Amino acid sequence: MRGCRRTYILGALCLVGTNGLALVIPWLLKLAVEALRNPAGALHSSAWYGGAIVGVAALQGGVRIISRTTLLHAARTIEYAIREELYAKLLSLDLPYFSGERTGDLMSRFANDLTNVRMLLGFGVLNVINTIVIYLAAIALMGRISVVLTLCAVTPLPLMIYGVKGLTRRMYHHSKRAQEELARLTSQAEETISAAVVVRAYRREAAAVETFRREALGYLASNMAMARLRGLILPLMAAASAFGTLVVLFLGGQRVIAGAMTLGDFVAFNGYLAMLVWPTVVFGWILNLVQRGAASMARLNEVLDARARVEEPADPAPVATLGGRIELRGLSFGYGGTGVLRGVSLAIKPGQRVGIVGRIGSGKSTLVRLIARLYPVQDGQIFMDGIDINRISLSLLRGSIGFVPQEGFLFSRTVRENIEYGKEGADEEAVREAARLARLDADVQRFPGGYDTLVGERGVMLSGGQKQRAAIARALLKNPAILVLDDPLSAVDARTEEEILQGLAGYYGRRTVLIVSHRLSAVRECDVIVVLEDGAVAEQGRHDELLAREGLYAAMWREQQIREEIAGFRDRRAPKNVLEKEALQNGDYIL
Repeated sequence: MRGCRRTYILGALCLVGTNGLALVIPWLLKLAVEALRNPAGALHSSAWYGGAIVGVAALQGGVRIISRTTLLHAARTIEYAIREELYAKLLSLDLPYFSGERTGDLMSRFANDLTNVRMLLGFGVLNVINTIVIYLAAIALMGRISVVLTLCAVTPLPLMIYGVKGLTRRMYHHSKRAQEELARLTSQAEETISAAVVVRAYRREAAAVETFRREALGYLASNMAMARLRGLILPLMAAASAFGTLVVLFLGGQRVIAGAMTLGDFVAFNGYLAMLVWPTVVFGWILNLVQRGAASMARLNEVLDARARVEEPADPAPVATLGGRIELRGLSFGYGGTGVLRGVSLAIKPGQRVGIVGRIGSGKSTLVRLIARLYPVQDGQIFMDGIDINRISLSLLRGSIGFVPQEGFLFSRTVRENIEYGKEGADEEAVREAARLARLDADVQRFPGGYDTLVGERGVMLSGGQKQRAAIARALLKNPAILVLDDPLSAVDARTEEEILQGLAGYYGRRTVLIVSHRLSAVRECDVIVVLEDGAVAEQGRHDELLAREGLYAAMWREQQIREEIAGFRDRRAPKNVLEKEALQNGDYIL
């Protein structure tokens, strides 16, 4: 609001002018009535006063348009600024924050909560200024006509404010609960739509509808509670205003009959009193806006006040490039108190290919995510080129790492744009070369639009293997010093995996390459293979060395070889009877 203070000041001045003109009309009406009763003593005729009333009303309408447009423009500008700040804030937060938040909830804050804040800063501010100006000016003019009648008219107002105050506290809690219910409803809808294939495949449509119905009922209950409170506020204010009007009509009529007040004064007084009715009624709506806006701003502040656990170093090391030497010294890490890595120590030379394997839950993905500093790392545990990773700027660190996650995320754009995301401004030839290295070019040529084919939301138009290869091409286009492949070939068959690895072999060059894979064949040619078990390094060495040790790696290798033999036997041997069919389905040998 500080940045829009000039706009607000201009809007407030126009609003003061609008109400000033509105306050002139009852006074002109008073003079018109007196001119009718006493034409000789009037300055102007009643027709002149009638024309003046029309002119003032027209001018008031023009100024009101300017005041409303100005103030509502300021609210839209602030909404834009908050939305920009929210988006920038979300992009500055790290994985630990998003791990505990729901996408639908965040989207609800961007849409519904931000709208409530804009309504408060627009219509809310406009009506607050309007109410204050009208109340102060109208009561002052009413007091000038009759202090006694003014006191009678405003006496019920303090009692009304006291009663409304208790109701507004309850409205705040109900409003915040309603916004939270709406966020859950949005999250449920977003999750169900994203998982539409799973919902239909498992015939869970009825269950999804029932879950949505329960969330919608919760949202309905919160809004109905607010509606009941608003239903109490409006009659309370209307009753207070009506009581004051009734007293004024009774006492004022007696004073006019007794000659203590002129008819013109009585008409003007009632005109000003009538001007107080609408601000009094709209006061309840303002309170509703204030409570909804305050509750929504509290939810927005939860995002704006959030702090990333992975931050830029206060004193970054003076280094321009990274060569790819990585050292881990007793690295330990856990999620929410649950230990994942325990005392991992490794020394990776520049240009070395390192395979990281282990059973499910051994900490493979966590390890490479920490190297990219996607999660916070304690000082003195990970070093790049001899420099503590916490002293390297995030832009340099992540700019030097090409990271391919397990689930390659694609944007709802073209194939080319998804690959170009790895390097802004890349030319066509570089994009095609990256796709060729990832063995995606042949698939793209079969697409109807080639590289301009839209992949759909999250790459829904592509197969799992195609999405992974597109993610690999994106990382290769970046030309990083360190390439991290976090099991990126899980959705392709063994033959395609072999082709991709052969294509990448010529690309690696002097780059440091970390390959996480559940298929041991993918890391067979690596310079060093690190075997993790329960978050610790169980073995490390070359493929032949680890097989000779007859340890965990050798056991995993034999297990995978047996699985591959069974799969190959299934392809070659068709079952002759029901028993053989059941044996093949169970993974057993047929002798």
